[in-house]
Amino acid sequence: MLRRAWILVLTCAAALGQNRVLVDRVGSTGFLQLEAPSFDKLSPHQQALAYWLSQAAIAIDPIIYDQNSIWGLRQKRLLEGIMRTPPADAVGRAKITEFAKLFWANRGNHNDQTAQKFLPGFTFEELQAAAKAALGAAGFSKAYGLPLIGNQADLDRELNDLRPSLFDPAFEPTITAKSPQGRLDILQASANNFYAGVGLADVKDFHESHPLNSRLVKSRDGKLVEEVYRAGTPDRTIPPGRYALFLGKAIGYLQKARAVAEPGQDVVIDALIRYYQTGDPADWIRFGIGWVGNNPPVDFANGFIEVYRDARAAKGTSQSFVTITDQKMNHLMTTLAANAQYFEDRAPWLAQYKKQGVKPPLAKAVETVVETGDFHVSTVGDNLPNENEVREKYGSKSFLFTGSSRSINAARGFSALEEFAATPEEIALGKKYGQEASDLMTALHEIIGHGSGKLNPKFANGTESVLKEYYSALEEARADLMALWNATDPKLRELSLISSPDVAKAMYNRSVSVALTQLQANPKGDTLEEDHQRNRQLIVNYVMDKTGAIQKVERNGKTYLLLKDFDKMRQGVGALLAELMRIKAEGDYPAIKALIDKYGVHFDPAVRDQVIARYKKLDIPAYWEGIHSSLTPQLDASGNAKSVAISYPRDYVKQQLGFADMYR
Repeated sequence: MLRRAWILVLTCAAALGQNRVLVDRVGSTGFLQLEAPSFDKLSPHQQALAYWLSQAAIAIDPIIYDQNSIWGLRQKRLLEGIMRTPPADAVGRAKITEFAKLFWANRGNHNDQTAQKFLPGFTFEELQAAAKAALGAAGFSKAYGLPLIGNQADLDRELNDLRPSLFDPAFEPTITAKSPQGRLDILQASANNFYAGVGLADVKDFHESHPLNSRLVKSRDGKLVEEVYRAGTPDRTIPPGRYALFLGKAIGYLQKARAVAEPGQDVVIDALIRYYQTGDPADWIRFGIGWVGNNPPVDFANGFIEVYRDARAAKGTSQSFVTITDQKMNHLMTTLAANAQYFEDRAPWLAQYKKQGVKPPLAKAVETVVETGDFHVSTVGDNLPNENEVREKYGSKSFLFTGSSRSINAARGFSALEEFAATPEEIALGKKYGQEASDLMTALHEIIGHGSGKLNPKFANGTESVLKEYYSALEEARADLMALWNATDPKLRELSLISSPDVAKAMYNRSVSVALTQLQANPKGDTLEEDHQRNRQLIVNYVMDKTGAIQKVERNGKTYLLLKDFDKMRQGVGALLAELMRIKAEGDYPAIKALIDKYGVHFDPAVRDQVIARYKKLDIPAYWEGIHSSLTPQLDASGNAKSVAISYPRDYVKQQLGFADMYR
């Protein structure tokens, strides 16, 4: 279940030499400096806690490469071996370096947002030469538990095995194919590594005991087997499973973190350690119950959490972040959370779907120390845990990642707004209220959106399994719509959370224009696969069709989306929101399939090509990656952190190789 807010793609990067935050750029990807000034206000114990939790986050980072592709870890080992050794050919190394940066930024060679494969700028022969030089310099270790590349014959076999995955555009072209072409189903057409030899027909009547944290494999006799993600228990009563190497390393750091944790947080960390040992879903629920009620200054997420990479919306990807509460921005989050019942009562859906006695979600503004695995800097809001049985009884925890939004905002300007806004009034509103509208939408999306609504009691564990590949797009649309619906409520002025009613207008304008601007991130094909993008297009196309409040206009060969009638759009927002809540509550798969297939999937490639050409003239990145802070401990004789210093490196390659050194 995806419960994230991604920053709208209306960014503008200044020249690298003029922008302290924008450190590097490769093609359409910008690399941003992330800072956490709140770290300096922590006590030594809290700083040590942040360090050990960060190490646990880095420990699980390699897992996502294997989850995104069966070839991912082997590709990662090969590239890192080359990048550690002196270049034999400067031109070839430059091309390999650019590809390696994009590979790390996307956790493999498929774009994080579009799920589409990208190809290297170097040839197979250039890769061979660079790899041979690395072999001669002993660059290939037995990293990540992979077999050693010890001689030229080993290297030749490895390169030939990896050749299609790196160079053939038709080989596993998409991580997650929710609208596959041809005869393959959504599992068979997806390049991810959640299933091996398994199609939709195989899982129709199969009940998984570990749906979130296992790989499903068809054995030689045709039976389905779950390869459970777990490290195993110390007494060996539960044996190690898949990813035991990485989970075992994370457990060691979590044990260090436990020793310096806040009161109550030590119990939460114990529960996560137990889950990583056993892989038992019940242990994950116990961790979620403890975690959602715990609000320490140094907080974290670590686990198999989001399911949107899996076309079935069942398998969780590995992700982690470590955060520090940003007290300057915390008022917005905590005030909205305290008024959650007010907004629930005014939702435009039927009374039977409204919660009573809403437990205010734990909400906080935070700066990130590190983000690993399937977590990216473009995620500026998150609401967890995803498990409905935890959320219904114990509530949820919402994060506004101020460090990420601050860095992205520092690297952008107004040129995209000026290019794609339909009117001068829209430009003026965007310049004056755009940042305020963005922060408010993220907060409403996470706290009021994802935390809202009640399901039919027959779906006590949620409706993900029945809404399947459409669930995540539905939930993201529902959260965005709740933000749009409530942005006009006078309660926000009463609570001093907005400066003007025009903030809502700026929010609506951005929500309309993003259906156009997000096409920049989809250079191939004519369908959207990413759930946030489907959600945004669904809203705009539905409102356009049902109310006429939005109009597509052409001027001087350029396409614009014009918000003609603010009040009519809000009516359309309410109608779609009510229907999505009904669909979610009742598990109405045919209804959500019809809605998203009609309004959220297909786009005009000619308009996309025009948008890309307009962005090209603006020279604006389409994607972002973060360069995280570096924590350096001073350890005593027992290996405990006496003090921790924070610094802000600007060398992305060095940082990624440093992460990888944990497994050399």
